[in-house]
Amino acid sequence: MITAYDAVTAPIADDAKVDIILVGDSVSNVCPGFDNSLPMTMAMMAHHLEAVARTRPRALLLVDMPFLSCDLGVEDAVHNAGDLMRRGAQGVKLEGGAKRVPVVRAMVDAEIPVMAHLGLTPQAIHRMGGLKVQGKSGRAAVELLEDALRLQDAGCCSVLMEDIPAELAARVTEELEVPTIGIGAGAGCSGQVLVFHDIVGLTPDRPPKFVRTYMNAFEEIGAALAKWSEDVREGSFPARQESFTLPEAAREALRHWHPASHPEDASRRAPDLAHA
Repeated sequence: MITAYDAVTAPIADDAKVDIILVGDSVSNVCPGFDNSLPMTMAMMAHHLEAVARTRPRALLLVDMPFLSCDLGVEDAVHNAGDLMRRGAQGVKLEGGAKRVPVVRAMVDAEIPVMAHLGLTPQAIHRMGGLKVQGKSGRAAVELLEDALRLQDAGCCSVLMEDIPAELAARVTEELEVPTIGIGAGAGCSGQVLVFHDIVGLTPDRPPKFVRTYMNAFEEIGAALAKWSEDVREGSFPARQESFTLPEAAREALRHWHPASHPEDASRRAPDLAHA
């Protein structure tokens, strides 16, 4: 599973034969540049979802339920998830443990596939005291395992686990019947997810520990733009192959044109040409 937020990144991910494309609320950090995912609204998530859905990906298309979209009651949560389904999603992902069971059941009853999200849940960043590894104590590990089982019983089609010890993620995967997706959760999960921009090195900041960067796109794209800028300044761009040719009849008309022969037209057009 890989994130994608627009009509540029989605086809690239889909051509790579990923199984799932996630329109994640991590878009908050990557695109508008917020410090966390809390600013994302339903309207903002819908905007990015629709951009990805228009590319008609082969992969399963999931979308994150943004902050507070599942917290104001079951009816409101189902309405919000249904709105995202109408806009092209094939399922939703929501953060939180056993407290989400009523919401998950209601969504599943409404024929909405749900992926649960346990461990580090970024929308709870302030309650958790920051982006910290979760499930490290015996009590926390058992609670996460039990939450996963309850969410599976409620109808979740899969469980994502973020920033938890690899042994715990492997044990949860062993106990569940549905697939698990890991991010910072070791190799024992059924699948893995990363942010598109982290994989290709499109962000200037150092990526999290659990990221493996496969190229430095930030540097390579920057070099390409610098080269283009240099070509423009020295006059080598655009060259003949990047330019359009005037037809011979138009060339002939220009050769015979003189301002004195059309004084009214020339005076009338002068301001427009100057403005251009």
